[in-house]
Amino acid sequence: MAHISSQSAYQRLTERLNRFPQSAPPDELLTKILKVLFDQREAELVSLLPIRPFTVNRAAGVWHMSAVEAHKILDQLAAKALLVDFEVNGDMHYVLPPPMAGFFEFSMMRIRDDIDQQLLAELFYQYLNQEEDFIRALFTEGQTQLGRAFVHEPVLSEANALHVLDYERASQVVSTASHRGISMCYCRHKMMHLNRACAAPMDICMTFNTSAESLIRHGHARAVDVSEGLELLAKARENNLVQFGENVRQGVNFICNCCGCCCEAMIAARRFAVMQPVHTTNFIPRVDENTCNGCGKCVTLCPVEAMALVSANDPRHPKRKVAQVDETRCLGCGVCLRACTRTGSLSLEYRPKRVLTPLNAAHRAVVMAVERGKLQHLLFDNHVLWHHRALAAVLGVILRLPPVARAMATDQVKSRYLEALALRFS
Repeated sequence: MAHISSQSAYQRLTERLNRFPQSAPPDELLTKILKVLFDQREAELVSLLPIRPFTVNRAAGVWHMSAVEAHKILDQLAAKALLVDFEVNGDMHYVLPPPMAGFFEFSMMRIRDDIDQQLLAELFYQYLNQEEDFIRALFTEGQTQLGRAFVHEPVLSEANALHVLDYERASQVVSTASHRGISMCYCRHKMMHLNRACAAPMDICMTFNTSAESLIRHGHARAVDVSEGLELLAKARENNLVQFGENVRQGVNFICNCCGCCCEAMIAARRFAVMQPVHTTNFIPRVDENTCNGCGKCVTLCPVEAMALVSANDPRHPKRKVAQVDETRCLGCGVCLRACTRTGSLSLEYRPKRVLTPLNAAHRAVVMAVERGKLQHLLFDNHVLWHHRALAAVLGVILRLPPVARAMATDQVKSRYLEALALRFS
């Protein structure tokens, strides 16, 4: 009986996680991961929590217990980085982050002895690197994705710089954040347990604002000032790492400094390039074939295999090769330009069609939910009341419209009207 109860608790937690716009496909490996992170009672309680931020009193009501007891449990969950807690007008609010970017990463962002990180690393590797369902769901469903690339600022020309908005600069995110936290890179830490980690810097994972404040307070991140944050950003660039951050204009909560070998976002960008799993920058590199010497350094640096050497079609030098950009794969990060200092044959050009970035997390969540048929879960977050369930079911039918109708709905929620609502209620 205990086994059945345990299984149902983790099944309900999985169902709760799948009300997020980002999916976590049910899988035996997912259950094993959740059992490492949550005990049975925690799984049962967390499965009942709302999607949107909530207070102690709201949790107490859902759990049918006193506010004092609920507060103790919520604080324990936040201390384990399973919940993010933050203060609003003097009251503490809590939210369950999605698995990624969320509590999966948080579990490996420092050395811990309260969970089996070796086992967790092995499970994560199987679930995220060997199997495709989770990564495919995370990075390829819908048009709007979780993360975006930031341009490599040191390679920007004066003309380029005029076109780069503040929210497109990682340095601006670091400089304007209310809180800045530095942690161990989840991806490389995971690979370290499998003896697969590269030599890129480990303590360079960046969180900001409310997420950073919570992680710092509970010891999962180290607080840094603007100066040190910018120094670490420069260190990441010196190591040819790509800045991959939250796909929003306001209130960016994370920037990962990604290598091509360990980082799941970069791996997804290679495996599912045609589906555009990572939002690009507004730049694309161009090759001057007249000066390119075919050294191949840019090919080596590119984390998503968007650069290749091809024949220069030079009849006087039939073996001569030049670099070529695969625009369907390229993130526009500009890391390749760091390798081209000798001939200067690479430059960044502005993309003809501007890449759109959601206003904030609320705006992105709604757009992603519409694209993935999950808007009902955001609008009708109280699954206790029957009329909420009925309305959610009706809206779920509406969202199972043909692709053209769904696309029209997506265009509507990307409008300035929704941006205004997101500003008002976020």
